Amino acid sequence: MRFFYPPLSALEQGMLDVGDGHQVYWEVSGNPDGKPVVFLHGGPGGATSPLQRRLFDPAAYRIVLFDQRGCGRSTPHVATAAPDENNTTWHLVADMEKLREHLGIERWQLFGGSWGATLALAYAQTHPDRVTEMVLRGVFMLRQSELDWLYRGGAGALFPEAWETFAALVPEGDVLDGYRELLDDPARAAEAVAAWSNWEGAIVSITPNPGLAATYAEPRFAIAFTKLALHYFANGGWFAQDQLLRDAGKLAGIPGRIVQGRYDVVCPPVTAWELHRAWPDSKLTIVPRAGHAVTDLGVLDALIDATDEFRH
Repeated sequence: MRFFYPPLSALEQGMLDVGDGHQVYWEVSGNPDGKPVVFLHGGPGGATSPLQRRLFDPAAYRIVLFDQRGCGRSTPHVATAAPDENNTTWHLVADMEKLREHLGIERWQLFGGSWGATLALAYAQTHPDRVTEMVLRGVFMLRQSELDWLYRGGAGALFPEAWETFAALVPEGDVLDGYRELLDDPARAAEAVAAWSNWEGAIVSITPNPGLAATYAEPRFAIAFTKLALHYFANGGWFAQDQLLRDAGKLAGIPGRIVQGRYDVVCPPVTAWELHRAWPDSKLTIVPRAGHAVTDLGVLDALIDATDEFRH
């Protein structure tokens, strides 16, 4: 089995003014002269953590992490301000370009899981000449079918007890519409945030994982995770229908490694399979006894195999 690389500290960190009143937190660790890689966290509304630095050989990589608009250590945080019209997928793509230029990086590797994979695909299809390789986990392309699976009962067939708790707050009508209304109700917003975040925390791993569940339940994380997810999903990620799959041909010439849990309930394997079929330069590894979480058996092994393969 492979394990995370040893803990390491950030060498540089700062706040980048990306416009529209937003400041984005960034950090660099590893080898200052190494191969650049940028880690794209999940969500929308997740955050970076020191553990994410450890997916990469620190002797070989210059490791860039950043918190996307509205979450993590970026400001303003949606815990104190509602998501605004200047927080879209395309703003995040532009932020990545500003960060790349700020750090003096010509081209970099993209690493992203779940929503991070969505953002990686959007960036790579917009700026293919800036991407050396891509490592994706638990692919999510924000298509209507994927939202229906996760929030309109598909995944609930496998986790009925968790789904019952999640859906109970919206006894009638569409769950996504209902949760958006709950967030606008000051008397029920906190309850809705906790239920939304706990739903994904309950299904993220193939086996119960109290540590992951606690992360999703942490109030500041849960607020950003819920508010930004609903903001992005209500707008279809600002994508045309099936855009990321339709435009997979723009990834031609970019080597990719896709790691997918066979029993990923959050992002079922069919999405990774369809992307792989449309992206000739990709290789797909389906991990036989894993779900969505990095910590599920075999997922970490495959991810570090991929980053090690691309490190030189």
